[in-house]
Amino acid sequence: MSKRNTNAAKSAARDRLREEREREAKRAKTKRQIIVACTVVGVLAAAGGIGYAVVQSNKPSHWEAAQDEKVTAPANTTGTDGTTVVIGEESAPKTLKVYEDPRCPVCASFEQTVGSTVDKDIADGKYKVQFVGGTFLDGDSLGDGKVGSNGEGSKNAMSALGAALNVSPDAFLAYKTALYSADWHPEETDDKFANDSYLIEIGDTVPALKDNATFQNAVNNGTYDAWALAMSKTFDTNKDDVTGTPSFVMDGKMLTTSDGNPPMTVADFNTVVDAALQG
Repeated sequence: MSKRNTNAAKSAARDRLREEREREAKRAKTKRQIIVACTVVGVLAAAGGIGYAVVQSNKPSHWEAAQDEKVTAPANTTGTDGTTVVIGEESAPKTLKVYEDPRCPVCASFEQTVGSTVDKDIADGKYKVQFVGGTFLDGDSLGDGKVGSNGEGSKNAMSALGAALNVSPDAFLAYKTALYSADWHPEETDDKFANDSYLIEIGDTVPALKDNATFQNAVNNGTYDAWALAMSKTFDTNKDDVTGTPSFVMDGKMLTTSDGNPPMTVADFNTVVDAALQG
C-alpha cells in the first residue's frame, strides 16, 4: 500500500470520527433541550396547579358570597330587606318578639312544650308575634363578616323558613313547628339542617309544603339565603339586649321568670305574657 493511500485512509477515518462526534454532540444537545423543556413544562404545571389551588382557597364560600348578594325577601314580610316578620291579627293589642336560632336545642324544647300555646294565642288575637332569627350556632358573627365557622344548618334552615313564609304565614308556623319537633330537630352538634334534602323532607310533613315545587325550588336554589343572613344580622344588631335564645320581649322588656330564665313551661309562659299584656 502506498503512503498516499495510507494518508487518505487516515484522513477518511478522521472525517468519519469527526462526523460521528458531531452527530453525538447534536443528539446530546437535543436531549438536553428536551429535558429542559419538560422541566419547564413541569414547573409551569406545578405553578399553575399551586396558583389554581391558591385561587380556589381564596374564593369566598357560598355563604360568604351570599352576604353581598341582593336580598330576595319572602312574601309576608316588611321592613329593610324583609327582615320584619310579624304574624297575627292586626287588631291584637301588643307584639311579642320571639328570638330563636333554628339549631338551638332549648328553642326546640320550648317549641315542643309551649309552641302550640303560642300558635293558639296568635289565632285568638291575644297578641301578634314578631320572629327574629339568629344563626350564631353556626359560628356566625356577621358584624365582622365571619360566616359558618361551626356549620351551615342555622342559615340553611332560616332560608327554608323564608321559603315557607313565602307560601303563607300559616305554612311558616307549621314548618317552624316541624323543624323544632322531636322527630326532626337534630342534636346541636349535628349539622343536619345544612342538607337541603333533609329540609325538604321535613317540609313534606306540612300539608301546604308537601310536594310544593315553589317551596322546594327555593330551598334547593337558595333563593332566600341572602335574606337568612340579613335576618341574622337583625338578630346580631337588636336593640333589646338579646344575646341568647330563646328570648321573649314585649314593649322593650325581656320576659323572664322570677329566676331570670326564659319561660319554658305553659304556666310560666302564660304568667309572664299576661303580666306584660296588662303592663
